[in-house]
Amino acid sequence: MALKKYRPYTPSRRFMIGYDFSDITKKSPEKSLTKTIGRTGGRNNSGKVTSRSMGGGHKRLYRIIDFRGYDKCDIPAKVASIEYDPYRTSRIVLLHYADGEKRYVLWRKGATVGTTVINWEKSPIVAGNRKQLKHIPEWVNVFNLEVTPFSAGKLIKSAGSYAGIVGRDELQKKVFIKLPSGEVRKFNEDCRATIWEIGNDQHQNIVIGKAGRQRWLGKKPHVLGKNMNPVDHPHGGGEGHSPIWSKRWQKSFAGKLVTAGIKTRKKKKWSTKFIVSKRTKN
Repeated sequence: MALKKYRPYTPSRRFMIGYDFSDITKKSPEKSLTKTIGRTGGRNNSGKVTSRSMGGGHKRLYRIIDFRGYDKCDIPAKVASIEYDPYRTSRIVLLHYADGEKRYVLWRKGATVGTTVINWEKSPIVAGNRKQLKHIPEWVNVFNLEVTPFSAGKLIKSAGSYAGIVGRDELQKKVFIKLPSGEVRKFNEDCRATIWEIGNDQHQNIVIGKAGRQRWLGKKPHVLGKNMNPVDHPHGGGEGHSPIWSKRWQKSFAGKLVTAGIKTRKKKKWSTKFIVSKRTKN
C-alpha cells in the first residue's frame, strides 16, 4: 500500500496524507455479505448524550467478516479481490471457496488476487493459512487470534499488527505469545490463528489534516476540559486557556483520576493468571 500527499493549495492540505488506494482491486462490496448498522450519535434511548464527540459521518455498509472459518476446513479458497472496509483500518479480501461459497476475511500482508489459502491442520506453514497454535512453529507471526478455543478471532485485527509465538509449555498445553503491546501471554494450544501479518501497515502514517475530515469519520470536536467552566469539568475555570483547575492530578469528565498512576485493572481478574510478563512501557 502506498500513501498520497496533496498539493498545498490550502493550509489544511499542506501536511495531509491519505491513501492512494492502489491496492484495491474492487470498488463495490459483495452485496450478499453486507448489512446496515444504525448509528446512535452517542445518545441513549432517551436521546441524551452518553458518549461525547460522536455524530455525523459518511454513510457506510458493514461487511460481514468470517473470523472463525471452522466450517471451511480442508476447503481451498482463492483470493478474488482486495477491498476497502470503512469499519476497520485493515483491508479485507473476498475468498471464493471451491464449494462455491464466498466470504470476507482480513487481508494478510503480501496477498494478491489468485492467492490460495486453506484452513486445515495439515496444511503447509504458508502466510494466510489458518491453523491451531499447536501446529504453528515458534517465532512465526500470527494475527486474528482466538482467546478461547473454538470461538472466533478476537485479538490482532488492526492494520499492520501481528503477534509472535515465543515458547510452549507441553505439560499445561499452553503456547506463549508476545502481543503487540509487549505482553507475553499464555494461550490454549487449540486456539486458532492466521499465519503472518495484517496488511495496510502504512496506516500509521496517515495525517488527517483538517477537522472536516474527522467529521467524515463520525467524530465531532473534542473540547478540552480546561476550556470549560468549573461546573462543566473538573479542569474548568481560570482565565482563558489556563492550566487545569484541579488540586490533585488530571481527571476525566466524570471526575475520576486518569493519569495519577493508579492501576485500573482489577487485581482479582480471572485472566491475570495467563500473563507471563507484563507489557513494556512506552
